Amino acid sequence: MPSPMHKHEARTDHKVEFIPVKILRQDSPNDKAYWQEFKVKYQRNMNIITVLREIQKNPQTVGGETIRPVVWDSGCLEEVCGACSMNINGQARQACSTLVDCLELPIVLEPFKKFPCTRDLIVDRSRMFEALKKVKGWIPVDGTYDLGPGPKMPEPIRAIMYEISKCMTCGCCLEVCPNVNQENDFIGAAAIAQTRLFNSHPTGAINAGERLDAISGEGGITGCGNAQNCVAACPRDVPLTDSIAEVNKAVSKRTIQKIFGVTN
Repeated sequence: MPSPMHKHEARTDHKVEFIPVKILRQDSPNDKAYWQEFKVKYQRNMNIITVLREIQKNPQTVGGETIRPVVWDSGCLEEVCGACSMNINGQARQACSTLVDCLELPIVLEPFKKFPCTRDLIVDRSRMFEALKKVKGWIPVDGTYDLGPGPKMPEPIRAIMYEISKCMTCGCCLEVCPNVNQENDFIGAAAIAQTRLFNSHPTGAINAGERLDAISGEGGITGCGNAQNCVAACPRDVPLTDSIAEVNKAVSKRTIQKIFGVTN
């Protein structure tokens, strides 16, 4: 599988005065999507958020029509929150970390297709958050008083947990997954990786069986077709396929244990 562009950028450094931009827009969740074209004055090292802000300041199409400003979602502007996820030139990426100088022209912006579109480039990622609730993506501790230092963890486990914890729930892994669509409730790679993360924690392991049971049924880990698109698209290099394999082994082990009645 070829390396995704966000990991090995190829600079193009456009020698143009204006950047052509095509945006797929939608006025409301029930309205039909439509295309509009814009041109933005080129600046070296500008990212996609900058492009959208320039359009917001001067909301006119290439034909001179004044329109309502394009809307999108963003937060941290440093590839941490995952809010600005969208399809950029056909790739699931972050608008804040994608540079115009690294893209072919025209720039084509579309909302994610695996999530309901709320408006323009904003989508409803509730599917991901519901999946995290399904796998109990948290450590069940009482934070109302000082519990003292946490349990020590072996360095190899801590290192893996750190890599998984970099997930920002951006949705890129679900967007590129052929097994995620409106016809099923497959929870996707992110939630499966979070199952591994919280089951690896000494305190989180208290609920390990509940998490494994939650993803062993319909919409769970059996919905993964091992396409491995997720790990290639992940902007944070989260070990998604490794985590899916590890959780799959844990689910199989628990299934056998349940047959013989030796589970907790």
